[in-house]
Amino acid sequence: MAKKAAEATGRVKVTLNKSVIGFDRKQRAVVIGLGLRRIRHTVELKDTPSIRGMIHKVRHMVTVEQG
Repeated sequence: MAKKAAEATGRVKVTLNKSVIGFDRKQRAVVIGLGLRRIRHTVELKDTPSIRGMIHKVRHMVTVEQG
């Protein structure tokens, strides 16, 4: 039952496209919290409201794909 609930939430692929240099420290912390390490690094995360909120904070630095 737990696997079905996890699959229903979905996943998103987040890619860092812009350097964090020159941006606020809080935005850098969000990028690190998403698991992104360098430009063009892609991670696949669960599509939850908290992850969506983090993506929204740094939406000018990342691209998001449904995955």
